[in-house]
Amino acid sequence: MTKNNIVTAAFVMIGDEILSGRTTDKNLNFLAANLTEMGINLKEVRVVPDIEEEIILAVNAVKNKFDYVFTSGGIGPTHDDITSLSIAKAFDDELIQNEEATEILIGYYGKENVNEARLKMAFVPKMAKLLDNPVSSAPGFRIANVFVMAGVPKIFQAMFEAAKKELIGGKRIKSEEIKISLTESVVAKDLENLQKKYSQVSMGSYPFEGGTSLVFRSNNYEDLEKSVQEMTELLESVKSDSIINFRKN
Repeated sequence: MTKNNIVTAAFVMIGDEILSGRTTDKNLNFLAANLTEMGINLKEVRVVPDIEEEIILAVNAVKNKFDYVFTSGGIGPTHDDITSLSIAKAFDDELIQNEEATEILIGYYGKENVNEARLKMAFVPKMAKLLDNPVSSAPGFRIANVFVMAGVPKIFQAMFEAAKKELIGGKRIKSEEIKISLTESVVAKDLENLQKKYSQVSMGSYPFEGGTSLVFRSNNYEDLEKSVQEMTELLESVKSDSIINFRKN
């Protein structure tokens, strides 16, 4: 856990099917929303193909940079599911047939139905701890601060429920939104000056048809309120009816 009780995370999405557009990712929004609720700030997202070297590079780039790393995809029974082996190599670990995982698969499919392909899903890094999969049995796993989960949204969500038990969140980040009828350019300088004054508050502007959404996010609640109040006063001085509405999260 880093200073100011800020806990950070990264998400590595693995799979040619995402990069080709054949599959629409549904896991990112789920993960970001759930981590935010726990006080964990998702700071970086990467999408990599089913190539061992690319997976290793991506995981190594983020596992020492953030408190937690989550991956999705590539832990199934087919030849292109190479995530488990790649993660093992990223940690200089050995990929082994996990006895517990093997028993789970046998219990789910029946011994006579556990063929070589299905048995592949029992191979995980030696140092790994399994993550329960109540949907289709084949477990995900955790190694150090990296949680390796399936790409299928229903299974990803089930595995995340298991992972949640091992996560320690920080102070929850709150957000406040001010919707205004002004364009970004009108408030750009004031927003920039305000950002310099309140460095612990993340500020962003997002245009929409008919106006701009100003979003303030921070776990420093006092500075968050002060910055929003000052922006409100600035907006009223520019145009008294410029504020459409407020929203807090």
